[in-house]
Amino acid sequence: MSYIAPVKDMAFMLNKVVGLSELSELPGFEDATPDLVDAILEESAKFTSDVLAPLNSVGDVQGCQLKDGQVSMPEGWKEAFDQFIENGWGSLSFPPQYGGQGLPLTVSTAVQEMWHSANMSFGLCPLLSQAAVDALEHHASDELKQLFLPKMVEGVWSGTMNLTEPQAGSDLAAVRTRAEPAGDHYLLKGQKIYITYGEHDLTENIIHLVLARLPDAPEGVKGISLFIVPKFLVNDDGSLGDRNDVHCVSIEHKLGIHGSPTCVMSYGDNAGAVGYLVGKEHHGLSYMFTMMNQARHAVGVQGYGIAETAYQKALEYARDRKQGVTLLGKDEDDQGIIHHPDVRRILMTMRSSIEAMRGLGLECAAAFDYAKCHPDEETRAMMQRRGELLTPLVKGWSTEVGVELCSLGVQVHGGMGFIEETGAAQFYRDARIVTIYEGTTAIQANDLIGRKTARDGGKAVGELYAEMRNTLTELKAV
Repeated sequence: MSYIAPVKDMAFMLNKVVGLSELSELPGFEDATPDLVDAILEESAKFTSDVLAPLNSVGDVQGCQLKDGQVSMPEGWKEAFDQFIENGWGSLSFPPQYGGQGLPLTVSTAVQEMWHSANMSFGLCPLLSQAAVDALEHHASDELKQLFLPKMVEGVWSGTMNLTEPQAGSDLAAVRTRAEPAGDHYLLKGQKIYITYGEHDLTENIIHLVLARLPDAPEGVKGISLFIVPKFLVNDDGSLGDRNDVHCVSIEHKLGIHGSPTCVMSYGDNAGAVGYLVGKEHHGLSYMFTMMNQARHAVGVQGYGIAETAYQKALEYARDRKQGVTLLGKDEDDQGIIHHPDVRRILMTMRSSIEAMRGLGLECAAAFDYAKCHPDEETRAMMQRRGELLTPLVKGWSTEVGVELCSLGVQVHGGMGFIEETGAAQFYRDARIVTIYEGTTAIQANDLIGRKTARDGGKAVGELYAEMRNTLTELKAV
């Protein structure tokens, strides 16, 4: 079975639910017409089905290999990534001033779903690069933006997020990585763990965003700063210089996403890893939240993206598998198990849940698009609150339900679902991480209540409820 992108379902959500035509009227989004977006979806569907999906099982079986500090990716991945970059799939929503296409995040979100449905391990690389670009665009100096963003937007340099340390997981107050001033840069020393795509051979350079402490930093999260640490130093003209003092010392052996290298990174084993301060000292965690919030939304998209593939596989199996008799006692030699009531219930649960999650993910993205480009200041502020409120819902709910749906996909296959060769098990194994990384579901719940609801006295929630009530009133009048 090969993944087939649900283009019609996506187009319906974009045009009839989210309101793509209204988005395309915003300043800067004039090119995002329904015709152009339909063409983008169709071409992305071809690429993900023909190129990325066949490599999903290859990545699962072969995994990544570490030798002499270098990580080599599974067979065929480098060629696929080169084609991915050449076709511009990673730069859809990036700012035009750095080489991006300037399309709405809403459109990019629909395309990202296809990446994660076809090959979630592959999609993690551009996912984190996009989040890193977002953080640098908002917080880095103009000089650093000009030096790093064009190549990152182009996709020939990738980005990573370096927060976690052996003693510092969800509690980032325990971060110990140090940054010593050294003229126009800093020298970093420390270790980071669970770094997705921390080392690989897909891009020319890897731009690490690293949380670290300056010598005079206060204790706790208020003493954390953010630094750019490139794998290869970058000359003033943008060319690559010497190898920086940052290395991958091991890669994790995981339950799933075998095609995505999860690295232990060592900074400053020798003189120190050269890094550049992003923004102000001691503001690193707030800057990193820009990257984390973008990544959290994207991981929510992963949740329903991989559930879509699990659904497609379960549906195909249910149509082909002949077993049992009908409720009327007739033999089912010519009918699949899809006619069994419980199998139909499972499949309908999967499909309806995916459509709901897709709608929420796109609504959240649209809120950020309005917050970015709407001409009215109050509307921008309201939609920023809306996007921030929905982000932990997208991440928390879509990932929990996504894992459940992948489990149901295994259930439809019966005993064959427990056999690796059928492929259903891989989706379940790969999906299991999405409720954990970029903040567990409990952390999303704390974020929803503590930050996104209580911080403004429930204003964002009240605005959302008011809109829901208005919609109900309109529906009652129909």
